[in-house]
Amino acid sequence: MKIVFFETEPWEKKYLGERIIGHETEFYEESINHVESKTMYDADIIGIFISSHVTKDVLDKFPNLKLVASMSTGYDHIDIEECNKRGIVVCNVPAYGDNTVAEHAFGLILNLARNIHKAYMRATHEEFSYKGLMGIDLQGKTLGVLGTGRIGQNVIRIAKGFGMNVIAFDAYQKQGLEEELGFRYASFNELLSSSDIISIHIPLTKDTFHMIDGEAINKMKDGVILINTARGAIIDTEALVDGLENGKIGSAGLDVLEGELLIKDERELVHEVSSLPRAQLELLLQDHKLMKMPNVVVTPHIGFYTKEALQRILNTTLKNVFDLIEKRGFENKVS
Repeated sequence: MKIVFFETEPWEKKYLGERIIGHETEFYEESINHVESKTMYDADIIGIFISSHVTKDVLDKFPNLKLVASMSTGYDHIDIEECNKRGIVVCNVPAYGDNTVAEHAFGLILNLARNIHKAYMRATHEEFSYKGLMGIDLQGKTLGVLGTGRIGQNVIRIAKGFGMNVIAFDAYQKQGLEEELGFRYASFNELLSSSDIISIHIPLTKDTFHMIDGEAINKMKDGVILINTARGAIIDTEALVDGLENGKIGSAGLDVLEGELLIKDERELVHEVSSLPRAQLELLLQDHKLMKMPNVVVTPHIGFYTKEALQRILNTTLKNVFDLIEKRGFENKVS
């Protein structure tokens, strides 16, 4: 079979190439949407990450495609319905970053709670005044966890170690989990109104798109800390900027942004800004505004990016590939 991987680093190419024996492989560092190579289109299997958008138009170029192996947990970048129509299997990596992303979320929480980013910048200018850097204790604060899947559960465990009170909202409550982890399920509105800090750990779907909008933000505590390490479009960016500017949201830690691909592609778009749809242009401007706010910490979608997590991604991706090659049942099939 022919297997083509996109968004791979040199060490990943080496690791995967050494383990896929007897099959033709190609590797690209760019996303599938930024590669123009006639040789890739006869692939039986493609391995992609979150910057590769597998749309109907992309699928039209791969007539032999049998498997889309997404090297991520989320798969909102893949047209699942179109893959189903064509009999193309889609697999993901459901459990590579349970603790990894949770640890990054708490890194953002600690950073904002203690103004570490501001203190660091001050120290680089050899200024050691603590004026204006007063933080807050986490002990005794209420953390609202939006989503109690694997990552959300790890966030709860970490929070309990800090002596925090934890409430959580999930459309599908897990029986026995409250007693096991020491938190309480609450309604969405109660989570919004009662939490000192809110951390988002849900997938992006039609139902969760802009789940945190202006109405939701208005229900939050004044000065709330908002953390998002899930997907950017779960938060309405315009409403987020408004909330930060008027003080309703005290600070935000964002590993993901709505429209983050626009930022990644901005260098290529610099001479074509006028051709962008108005909505995308406005979103790009809002993202730039967010990144310059002193009460916002933005990281470039690195919540997953540890040595251990990447190793788990590659190993699970190999399993998904060989599940097809060896005609086994797909353990990680999502469609």
